[in-house]
Amino acid sequence: MYAKFFGLQHEPFSIAPDPRYLFMSERHRDALAHLLYGLRGGGGFVLLTGEIGAGKTTVCRCFLEQIPKRCNVAYIFNPKLTVNELLKTVCEEYGIQHEHPEAAAETVKQYLDPINEFLLRTHAVGQNNVLIIDEAQNLSAEVLEQLRLLTNLETNERKLLQIILIGQPELRTLLARPELEQLAQRVIARFHLQALSEPETSQYVRHRLGVAGFSGVLPFDRKALRRIFRLTGGVPRRINLLCDRALLGAYAQGRRQVDGATVDQAAAEVFDAGRLRAAVPGRRRAIAWLAGATGVVAVATAIALVMAMPDRGPARPLAAARPASSPTAAAPASRVAASSTSVVKPAASRPAPTLEVSSAAITWGLRDEGEAWRELAPAWRLTLPEGDPCPAAKRQQLQCFRSEGGLALLRLLDRPSLLTLRDDDGKPSYVLLLGLGSQHATVRAGSRTQTISLLALGRQWRGEFATLWRTPPGYTARLGPGPALDWLDLQLAQALGLAPGPAGRGLDAALRSRVAAFQRAQGMVSDGRVGPVTLMQLNRAAGVVEPRLQPLPTSDLAS
Repeated sequence: MYAKFFGLQHEPFSIAPDPRYLFMSERHRDALAHLLYGLRGGGGFVLLTGEIGAGKTTVCRCFLEQIPKRCNVAYIFNPKLTVNELLKTVCEEYGIQHEHPEAAAETVKQYLDPINEFLLRTHAVGQNNVLIIDEAQNLSAEVLEQLRLLTNLETNERKLLQIILIGQPELRTLLARPELEQLAQRVIARFHLQALSEPETSQYVRHRLGVAGFSGVLPFDRKALRRIFRLTGGVPRRINLLCDRALLGAYAQGRRQVDGATVDQAAAEVFDAGRLRAAVPGRRRAIAWLAGATGVVAVATAIALVMAMPDRGPARPLAAARPASSPTAAAPASRVAASSTSVVKPAASRPAPTLEVSSAAITWGLRDEGEAWRELAPAWRLTLPEGDPCPAAKRQQLQCFRSEGGLALLRLLDRPSLLTLRDDDGKPSYVLLLGLGSQHATVRAGSRTQTISLLALGRQWRGEFATLWRTPPGYTARLGPGPALDWLDLQLAQALGLAPGPAGRGLDAALRSRVAAFQRAQGMVSDGRVGPVTLMQLNRAAGVVEPRLQPLPTSDLAS
C-alpha cells in the first residue's frame, strides 16, 4: 500500500532473495573472496558461518555465479539426512547413475563406488567438482565423518572433491568436537560473516530504496537510521522486516518521514521484548507497545499488508466494505488508525471474564510437521494419511497455503493455522492456532491447549504459518475455460452486482477488469490476477463454509 505514497515502484524491503536488491558490503565481499580462494585451494573443506539473516545465501548466490564452467556443482539445502540419504542425494545432484536397492538392502558402497568413478572421470577431462551444503549446522557427526571420507580421493596435486559448508554459528561449535578433529584439520578456508556496521546499515537502506525507484529525500531521518541499526544489530533480514513495518506506520500517519518513535513502534511488532528492551532502555513508549498497546503500525499492517503483497494476504470481506461515497471510506489512514482502538472496547458496565494467560515458552509443540497437519485436518472435516498432506488435501478440493506474513495476515485470513515455532537452536516445532485476540492467542498441540500472550509467542514465532483453503470446482493453478473460471465469473458478478458473462469464457480483459474491481474493494492490489488470496476472499464473500478462528473473551480486547 505504501509504495505509491513514497514514490516507489517495488517493495524495497521484501525478505525474498531478489537479485535486483543485492548489496555486497565489505564483509560480504571478504566472505566471497574466501569461497573463491577455497575453490582454487586444491580441495578439502571451506567453511562459511554467520547469524540467521546475515546474508550467507547472498554470498552463496554470488559465488555460484562466479564458478567456472568447468566446475560441476551439487547443492544440498536440506542436510537432515542419513549417510545413505546424503550419498544418494550427491549422486542425484551430479547426475550419477547408481543402483536403486530396496531400503533394507542399501549399503554405503553402492553409492560410493559410482561417486568415486565420477570424480576420477571428470578429473581426467579437466573438470572440478564442488559440493555445497547449506544449513550445515544440522549435519550429524556421522554424516560429517562420511563427508570427510569423500575427500580422501585425491591425486598428487589435489583432492578431487571440494566441499563448502554453510551454516549458523553453531556449525563452528560442532566442528570443534574432538571426534571431528580430522575433519577440522581439512578446513582450508573459513569465514564468519558479521552483521553490517552502522554506516553500512544506512547504505543498505539507501541501496534498497534506490533499487525500488526512490529518488527523493530519504524517508528515514538520521535518528531513525540509528534506531534501525541498534534494533537490528545490522542483520539484513531484520533490517528488511523493521523498515517495511516502519514505512507502513509512516504511511498510516500520512507522513513521508519515518522518525525514531515510528521505528520503535514498528520494532514492537516485529521483534521480541528482549531485543527491544536491550536496544531501547528506559523508553516508555516502546515498553508500552511491548505491553500490547494497539498503535498505528499494527493497524496499518492489518489494513494494508495485502496491497503490498496481493497473493499473500486478503483484506476485509467485500460485504464489510463501505461504498466509495461513504465519508468513512474517504477518511485518511491516520484517522482510521487513531479511531480503531475505540471500536473494540466493551461498555464500562459490562463485566469482563477472566482470561488465564501464560507467558512461558511453549516447549510442548509437535516436532513432526505431518502430525501437525493432521491436527489441523479435523477443522476441515478432512482425514490426512502419513506423508505429504497437500496431495491428499488436493484430492478433497483443498489446497495448502504457506506464508511468512505474520500476525496481521493471520488476523485477515481468520482461520485455524499451523504456527512454526523456533527454539534457540532454530529447530522447528508446530502448534495449531485456534483463537486470536488483540493481545493473546490460543494454541494447541496434541492434548494440550493453552492461551499465551502474543509477546511470549513472538519470542518463538517468526511469522511462518500454514493453513488450508477450499478451491473452486475444477481448479488448477492456471485458470482456463472451464468450471473454475465459470465459478469465478459467477461469484464476481454476484459480489459486484453485475450480470455474469457467457459460459465457457476465458480469463479475458473484461473478466480481469472485474477481478481488479473486486480486489480494489478488498483493499488489495488491483492487478486483475487470480491468486489464492483473491479466491479466499471470494469464498468468504460467497459464503463458502470454511473454519474460522475462535474469538477470545472480551477481556482480551479491553486490556
